[in-house]
Amino acid sequence: MEEALILSGERRMTREELNANVARAAGGFESLGVGEDDSVCLMLRNDFPFFEASMGATLAGAYAVPINWHNTADETRYILEDCDARALVIHADLLPRVAHAVPETCRVFVVATPPEIAAAYGLAPDSLAVPADRTDWAAWLAEQPPFTREPATQRTNMIYTSGTTGNPKGVRRDPADLEAQARMNQLFEIVFGLRNDPSIRTVITGPMYHSAPNAYGLWSAKLAGLVVLQPRFDAEELLALIEEHRITHVHMVPTMFVRLLKLPEAVRSRYDLSSLQFVVHAAAPCPPDVKRRMIEWWGPVINEYYGGTETGAVFFHTAEEALKKPGTVGRALPWADVRIVDDEKRELPQGEIGEVYMRLMGWPDFTYNKNDAKRAEVGLEHLVSCGDVGYLDEDGYLFLCDRKRDMVISGGVNIYPAEIENTLIGMPGVKDCAVFGIPDDEYGESLAAHVQLEPGGPVSEADIRRWLSARLAKFKVPKRIVFEAELPRQDSGKIFKRKLREPYWEDAGRQI
Repeated sequence: MEEALILSGERRMTREELNANVARAAGGFESLGVGEDDSVCLMLRNDFPFFEASMGATLAGAYAVPINWHNTADETRYILEDCDARALVIHADLLPRVAHAVPETCRVFVVATPPEIAAAYGLAPDSLAVPADRTDWAAWLAEQPPFTREPATQRTNMIYTSGTTGNPKGVRRDPADLEAQARMNQLFEIVFGLRNDPSIRTVITGPMYHSAPNAYGLWSAKLAGLVVLQPRFDAEELLALIEEHRITHVHMVPTMFVRLLKLPEAVRSRYDLSSLQFVVHAAAPCPPDVKRRMIEWWGPVINEYYGGTETGAVFFHTAEEALKKPGTVGRALPWADVRIVDDEKRELPQGEIGEVYMRLMGWPDFTYNKNDAKRAEVGLEHLVSCGDVGYLDEDGYLFLCDRKRDMVISGGVNIYPAEIENTLIGMPGVKDCAVFGIPDDEYGESLAAHVQLEPGGPVSEADIRRWLSARLAKFKVPKRIVFEAELPRQDSGKIFKRKLREPYWEDAGRQI
C-alpha cells in the first residue's frame, strides 16, 4: 500500500489520491466555466479538500482564494463579490453563518466537517454533515472527468489582507513565467527548507487561509514526503506529533514559541525532538529572549524570514546569526532590493529608522484586486512597503521597530509598542500582552497595555510598572494597564490588536 502523503487525525491521503482529486477538481471547475483569472473561494479549516480545491483551481488557471473562516457573513460577502467568485468550497458547520451572503452566481460545494476538526473546536455533532439540499464536495468530485489540457500559466493563491484599515485587499499576483517559477523554487528551498525530498516530514501548525501557512502547506504537499495537519495549534500536541511522526520541518509563529516555553519543564523534556532539521518562523517579530531559549531547547535548527503577502520572503537568517544579532529579522536575500526611507521618501543611512521598502527581483508583480490605486499607495518606484518601520545595521541586518500604523507619537516622541511587548512578555506570570496607542488630551496619544496572565499569576499593575521601569525609559511605561481573561486572537495565535484599540478611539469620537 502506498504511504500516506497527508495525515489528519485518523484519516490519510496518498499522493496518488491527491493528484487524482486535483485533476478531477480542475476538470470539474472547467466544466462549470471556470477558467484563467477566475476565482474559486475556500472557507475551510486545514483539511484534504483545501489541497484539492486550491491545486485544482490553479491547475485550471484560476485563483484559489482562501477566506478566513472566522469572518462574518458581511465580511465573507465582500470577498466573494470583490473577487467575482465562481465557486465556494466550505465546511458544513461554517455554512449556516454565511449561506445568505453567497451571491447567486457562486456555486457552493459543502465539505463534511471531519471528526478531528469537530473535536478540536468542540463542534455540535448535528452541524457536521452536508445538508441534503447542498452539493457534497466529495460526491461531486468523484463524478468529474480529470483535467487533461496543458496546465495553465501558474498562478499563486490570492490572499486577502487583514483589512486593518478599510476592507481587506486581494493580493492578485501576475502569473509566474519560467524564470519566476525557478525563483520560487529557489526561495522556498532557502526560507522553508523545502525541496523535492521524500525524507522531509512536516506538520502544518497554522491556518492555511493565512499567506505563509498557505504557501508552506501547498509547497510541502508538492515536495515533501509527509504532511501532518494539526487541526488547531496546541503546544504539547505539537511536541507529540514531532516525536510520533519524526517530523523534520516545521513553519511557526513566535506566539507558538511563547506557548511552548510556558509548558512545564517536565512536559517539555518528555518528548524526543531529535528529528527536527529545519524550523522556520515569521509573521511577527520574535522577542530575542524567546528566540534564544528556543534555540537552547531545540538546537540551531531555528531560522527566520521576513516579508509580506505582497512581497514574499525578502530577508532571512539562521539560528547562528540570531545569536550574533539578537532581534534581527535577517539580511536581504541576494536578489532583493531594499530601501529605508523617511516620511518624504528620502533614503536614510544605516542605523536610522524609517519605513521599509523592498522587492524580490524576478518575483511576479501584483496589484490589489480591482484597486490599482491602493497598489500605487504602497509603492515607491519598483519597491513595495508592507507598513513596517525599522533600520539596517552596519552589516546589513534588518531590525524592525514596529508596524508604521502601530507606532505611537506621544508628545512628539515616537514610541514602538513592539519593544514594550517584547519586554513585558518575559515577565514571570504574564502569558501574553498587547500594547497600543490611545487618545490623550495632553500628549495626543498615550500607551495602553492589555495583559493576559498565566492562571493564578499573582501579578498587579504595580508589578508590571516596576518590571518595565527597570528595563525601559519611563515614557515607555503604559499609562493604562488592563487585565484580560483572554486576549482576542486570530487562529494563528496572533492578537487582534485592532479589536482592543478601536473602542478607545470610538469613545473619544476619533478614528484610527
